[in-house]
Amino acid sequence: MPDPSERIIHIASPKSRLYVEADQSIRKGLEPYPRALAAYEVLSKDPEARGHWDMANYITMHKLGYNDHGRVHALLTGAASVAILQLLVDAGVRPDTVESGVGDLEDAFVVVILSTMLHDIGNQVHREHHEAFSVTLALPILNRILGELYPKPEQRIELRALMLHSIYSHDLHPEPLTIEAGVTAVADGTDITKGRGRKAFSLGSIDIHSISALAVDEVIIMRGEAVPIEIRVRMNNAAGIFQVEETLTKKVLKSPIRDYVTVVATSDTNNHHDHRIIQRVRLHDSEDRFILEE
Repeated sequence: MPDPSERIIHIASPKSRLYVEADQSIRKGLEPYPRALAAYEVLSKDPEARGHWDMANYITMHKLGYNDHGRVHALLTGAASVAILQLLVDAGVRPDTVESGVGDLEDAFVVVILSTMLHDIGNQVHREHHEAFSVTLALPILNRILGELYPKPEQRIELRALMLHSIYSHDLHPEPLTIEAGVTAVADGTDITKGRGRKAFSLGSIDIHSISALAVDEVIIMRGEAVPIEIRVRMNNAAGIFQVEETLTKKVLKSPIRDYVTVVATSDTNNHHDHRIIQRVRLHDSEDRFILEE
């Protein structure tokens, strides 16, 4: 039986399996929140959103040589965001949707799933300033979906504002200010496994980004002991620490949920060469650095 404290596992799988696993994880996580599940179902079938994901992926992968930034990335980060928000809520953290009086807990999940899955669509225009492009391109989609779920215009606008902030700040330029935006940013940082790095590598992008992504086998988001969330990264090679530091940890450190998250990275103990370099490191509780653990 799987550990019930483990909310989601990203495994390096074929693309078709990634679709299915992420979709199932999102649906299961949103079962207690029917409005958020309805929002996800509408978004996942939206032809405009699908077109955005396809073209964002084409530009980033085929023209820039980056890792996947399309529908697979949207689904994986969406699943991670639902898991992260639920663990925060379980620990008593109040999302800004609730704190501001804009909505209830169910509405917070609507904010997180929509903003997370649309955060990277601006890459179809260009990687530079993609955050701002994502905001512009997401507006008509958000208007359609929220129009179906929320009859009061004022609440629709307020919820949309939280989503646009999350989308615009997901890459830390500027830094996220709300709990929901922090969830989106950290969820984005968890998608670092070789499942999405392999394609960029096969297309000829052989650099530290693709190599280090191939060195990460899985990311597990689970209930922590000292803090509400532990993100555990299992690497097959010490090169994976680059992805952990540059992609995931940066987002954790500059996020409003920093105090609620720790990151642990472990290297395959069967790899004797890497065993001498890194076996297990943990993000320091109060300083912006990793510490070695025995």
